[in-house]
Amino acid sequence: MDPTSWLIFAAAVFIASYVQSVIGFAMGMIVMAIVGASDAVSLPELTAAVSIISFVNIVVALKGHLTVVHRRVLGWLILSQIPAIFLGLFLLTVLDRDAQAVLRFLLGLFIAGGSLSTMIRPAPRATVSGRLSCVAAGLSGGIIGGLFSASGPVIGWFLYRQPLPLLTIRATMLCFFGLGTFSRTVIVGFQGGLSSAVWWLSAIAFPLVVIGAWLGRIKPPPLPDLALKRAVFFLLFALGVFIMASAFFDGFRMRQ
Repeated sequence: MDPTSWLIFAAAVFIASYVQSVIGFAMGMIVMAIVGASDAVSLPELTAAVSIISFVNIVVALKGHLTVVHRRVLGWLILSQIPAIFLGLFLLTVLDRDAQAVLRFLLGLFIAGGSLSTMIRPAPRATVSGRLSCVAAGLSGGIIGGLFSASGPVIGWFLYRQPLPLLTIRATMLCFFGLGTFSRTVIVGFQGGLSSAVWWLSAIAFPLVVIGAWLGRIKPPPLPDLALKRAVFFLLFALGVFIMASAFFDGFRMRQ
């Protein structure tokens, strides 16, 4: 990686941690969007580093909240998530090797679609979802998590529809993400994907995450929460569309 790529990654992590500290989520999507739009880091290395960073953040955030997790929902989500992560990682490996333009287009589609889904408040259910719905959500989240290490939009949409206390929803979601990022990191490690570049990216990210989160708490932007969320997700949508367009034209040029 050249110095410019390192700087882009560092800036993306700092911005993402600052924004997450203010609005509560979206760190993974922001890092993937900024770095993916610049094509500064290969997607396999980027997603591996994001998994490590996210896992550490989740462990800290979960402290003291494990008792309020909805165990039945989480159990079915995790049971279906683990095999789906293997499938997502397999798709990442194959597409990165044989169809990088397709992989980047899917990344852009995920970011653009994810940004829209997070701005739409889902209608709450009357009862907690059953086994089949939990399994379907876990499979979807696992595939996206394996591909891009950012299954937030899928699982967030599913869990925020449940008629459960907000603290239970957040704790259950964090457990799902934590076990997913840990499993993904272990699988990638056994596959030999935790290269020195991944560990360097993670090492650079940790102090920036701490500084960004601290700054977000003591010096949030002078905007209402809703306005800030709209600005962030408009930017994410625009970056997603840009990634899709650049991937499309790259693929078109390769065929000529």
